[in-house]
Amino acid sequence: MSGAAAGLLVLTGVCILILLAVVGAYNKLVTLRNRFKNAFAQIDVQLKRRYDLIPNLVETAKGYMGHERATLEAVIQARNQAVSAGKAAAQNPADGGAMAGLVGAEGVLSGALGRLFALSEAYPDLKANQNMMQLTEELTSTENRISFARQAYNDAVTIYNTAREVFPTVIIAGMFNFASAVLFEVADSTQKEAPKVSFS
Repeated sequence: MSGAAAGLLVLTGVCILILLAVVGAYNKLVTLRNRFKNAFAQIDVQLKRRYDLIPNLVETAKGYMGHERATLEAVIQARNQAVSAGKAAAQNPADGGAMAGLVGAEGVLSGALGRLFALSEAYPDLKANQNMMQLTEELTSTENRISFARQAYNDAVTIYNTAREVFPTVIIAGMFNFASAVLFEVADSTQKEAPKVSFS
């Protein structure tokens, strides 16, 4: 075997190794991106459950809190904005703007729900209403599920972002436009806890 043939064989081997490394890095990024998108889908399921509970909660409270109409309307409006923001984020969880919109809308909704529950404390008949107690129990359970789903999503995003930022994968991520994903963070410390829904 001549020196040129050996050199060509070595060069071919190096090219194959580089190609395999690129394919491996690309496949890893695709896998991790799909994991965080799936994790967001789990949040989306719980948010939809929450959004479905809120109109029933407001309808139940409306009978007892008729003169608190502004608060009840604020809850429904915040819910509708959160639904819209959730749909936009579900279309592409990697879109930072859509995730920021969802986080903001969820913050407004949590604040409106907090005000509703604070006002409802002044209505003993409402607190004793069986339907209201059941709805608040379901809402509390859903809030806990959202927290767990958000934690799983943030973990998946962190793993994906770390993988796309390390060398040499950062080169592959840049070549194939693997954008950084955004965490689902609660900005306001008062929103980090589920709304208090105690009716004891």
